[in-house]
Amino acid sequence: MDRRRAITAFSYLVALGVIPPAVAQHGKVRRIGVLRPGPDDAVWRQNFARFRQAMNELGFEEGNNLTIDYRVQPGKAEEILAIANELVRAKVDAILAIAPAGVSAAAKATTSIPIVAIDMESDPIARGYAVSLARPGRNVTGLFLDVPDMGGKSIQLLKEAVPKLTRAAVLWDPAIGPYLFKGVEVAASSLRVRVIGLEAETPEHLAAAFQSAAKQRAQALLVLTSPVLYSARREIAALAIDHSLPAVMSFPGFADDGGLMAYGPNLLSMFKQNAAFMAKVLQGARPGEIHIERPTLFEFILNLKTARALGLTIPQSLLLRADRVIE
Repeated sequence: MDRRRAITAFSYLVALGVIPPAVAQHGKVRRIGVLRPGPDDAVWRQNFARFRQAMNELGFEEGNNLTIDYRVQPGKAEEILAIANELVRAKVDAILAIAPAGVSAAAKATTSIPIVAIDMESDPIARGYAVSLARPGRNVTGLFLDVPDMGGKSIQLLKEAVPKLTRAAVLWDPAIGPYLFKGVEVAASSLRVRVIGLEAETPEHLAAAFQSAAKQRAQALLVLTSPVLYSARREIAALAIDHSLPAVMSFPGFADDGGLMAYGPNLLSMFKQNAAFMAKVLQGARPGEIHIERPTLFEFILNLKTARALGLTIPQSLLLRADRVIE
């Protein structure tokens, strides 16, 4: 086959989608920065492996036409901002920013480099990252969670597990800001449940928070999303059992680690979704024109061992809706 015919055939296969567009860029290497203000733990590595796999399927293979500059470490806001500035100085083609601190730092560091976000705690419009979900208009796109809606569903789950529920403690991290707590407070009021706010900015604040819940006669516990609270999920689950509090958190690992229930987005699915955003950006799409999405796959997990420890009989309606039941 002569060179002209070979090029024509190659272009035809790209148009059909047989050859991914990224491969058609004749070896052009793209560089992305990963900004995650959290520990390099097993859960993170599993989730990010799904992102890399999805990127590979979309034609971007690390070590071939993709370079990834990792910045995965906890830190204070000013330290995360310094790391974001490092990525900007490195002239990455795009930044994958994870969690509120990561997205906030990336957005402060650059208004030109595309930012693809996985943020479970922020309102992108209220935070100024986007003009609208349909047309963000700036350099940030990605996945954001509808926290008030999910918080309302979590309170509803608690109310089904504890039918006489009228007072629910809500454990939240003030470093994230009041948006999450206020959203849940509104959702709970519509269900005639009074919210008892418990602040915990570090794991050292947990014991006092649970003591406050006991003094205020809380009947159940909702744990809001936060990197700090997620890292302390085992301690929170144990304290909830010690204080006879049926508890729910948005991360599946909470139920695996002894919490009564977990309801929230499937993290592996979220990272796969974000790979699609990143691929679009690397192929030249403007983030300001890419529709911001919410997670598409949610999980509900029940821990019956914890239910027995709490003396709870879980209604059949909840058992039937659970995606997974831990015996």
